[in-house]
Amino acid sequence: MTDFTFTRRQLLKTGAGIAVSMGLPCSAWAMGTSKIGAKVLTVLSDGNLSLPLDFAFPDVPKAEIEKLLAEAGQPTDVLTPDCNVTLLRDGDRLVLFDVGAGANFMPSAGALGDSLTEAGIDPSDITDVVFTHAHPDHIWGLVDDFDELIFSNANYLINSVEWDYWRAEDTLEKTPEARKTFVIGARNRFDYLEDRIQLFKFGEEVLPGIEAVDTSGHTPGHTSFAIHDGSESVMVIGDAVTNVAVSFQHPEWPSGSDQDVETAIKTRSTLLDRLAADQMGLVGFHMPNPGLGRVEKKGTAYRFAQS
Repeated sequence: MTDFTFTRRQLLKTGAGIAVSMGLPCSAWAMGTSKIGAKVLTVLSDGNLSLPLDFAFPDVPKAEIEKLLAEAGQPTDVLTPDCNVTLLRDGDRLVLFDVGAGANFMPSAGALGDSLTEAGIDPSDITDVVFTHAHPDHIWGLVDDFDELIFSNANYLINSVEWDYWRAEDTLEKTPEARKTFVIGARNRFDYLEDRIQLFKFGEEVLPGIEAVDTSGHTPGHTSFAIHDGSESVMVIGDAVTNVAVSFQHPEWPSGSDQDVETAIKTRSTLLDRLAADQMGLVGFHMPNPGLGRVEKKGTAYRFAQS
């Protein structure tokens, strides 16, 4: 079974062997880790978002959302989801899944640089950057204040459907006014990757032991990544499931952040079924820090179990 470790205190007590194997000091751990065979997965914080309820769940009765949030001990006036960026050490490879929001999206986000510094990792050491999708909190952290790629030595990989969607001529026109900046921002970042991006398709092995899983709906090319090593697996799910209080109990409820609502609902239910049945570990980008856990069945619904 995959070994999960979460708190900084626990890591300082038990993570010495892992830290040494990764060439990092024990004090560098920012959030949580998981071992997948010989691979080591680390979760780093990019801060959090601040989202009005009517943005996140515009088509669900507000009283229903507030009830679930209150039961989960979360604020009922605004959602403040954490942003968990996944880092994978696999031999000489150092793979980053998404790059966070950067400095220009929300004041509460964009902390990945500080987390990398705390973990003793130089951005130039990142060998591969793999994107789940191109929403601002996942891709706007690509460049620094001098318009230079932060991860200057990395290979960049994204689903071809996602790449084509944001670059299509009619995407900006079809996007609601409130989200046109999403399109403009994605295109701006894609321009930096024009000559170095590597495109993949659903179902492909994007890097050794990393499988691209179709979790479209949130965006057309939204991709989760199943990381395998022998009999052990963990899935980086991006935004396929976004709210710990709502999405597990009611995966059928529409989310305002999903571009294709019906497809996203089907995707969410299928993914939760798979994760619960296989007892596969997961990292949720917007799950409570550190985002590591498993899915458990709860009657006809599900629950997120940090373990």
